[in-house]
Amino acid sequence: MTMRILLIDDDQQLGEPLAAYFSRFEMQLSHATRPSLGLAQLRQGGFDAAILDVMLPEMDGFELCRTIRKESDIPLIMLTARGDVMDRVVGLELGADDYLPKPFEPRELVARLQTVLRRRQPASTRATPMGAAVSGPSADGRLCFEGLTVDATTRSVQCLGQAIELTSTEFDLLHLLAREPGKVFHRDDILNQLRGHDADLYTRAVDIVVSRLRKKLEPLDAIKTLRNAGYALALRAQGPAHSPAHNPTPPHA
Repeated sequence: MTMRILLIDDDQQLGEPLAAYFSRFEMQLSHATRPSLGLAQLRQGGFDAAILDVMLPEMDGFELCRTIRKESDIPLIMLTARGDVMDRVVGLELGADDYLPKPFEPRELVARLQTVLRRRQPASTRATPMGAAVSGPSADGRLCFEGLTVDATTRSVQCLGQAIELTSTEFDLLHLLAREPGKVFHRDDILNQLRGHDADLYTRAVDIVVSRLRKKLEPLDAIKTLRNAGYALALRAQGPAHSPAHNPTPPHA
């Protein structure tokens, strides 16, 4: 299936050659040179991921990322001109799934897109259009806990009976912890499992994603921090998703 990607970058010379290259990998690239045009296209739906430049007219890429995240969980990759660490950290804090410094190799951008798209919904399901509701979980592939349901099939999460929107990275982190509740995952373990290709992603990025995830799961106290160790899911399993033998006592921070 061809994936539809939206590039929001004011470099008018970038879109055409990048679109030609993306077509080799079954990706159809559209190019918006202004954030307002990009937002209008995203709100029409049908895109599987978006690429945002940091340096943009009207609003910078960080503000654009923040605006998109208020309305959609579509995978976002940010292009940072300097490759500055703080640019990366700020982008991750705002909900970006990945980043790539400029200048970049098109093949690396494709690889990063393929990575975030693999972690998304099944191929038959498109990313949630901006403003649309997230579909509820199915009966299969669910991990059920007190107040929390994680559905791997639909990549959806319900917290205290309410559907919540997570980025692909947030979902993968939660699913990782939920598969083995009570097990402590070190930051390096999390990085290796979620972003093994990205060796230069600093461990602080894990803390940022955990902080975002905790906020979305409030008032549920689902994730515990083990000092000098890592993170663990601190909820009791319910239903058939886990056997009674695998029902650990929630760890203490």
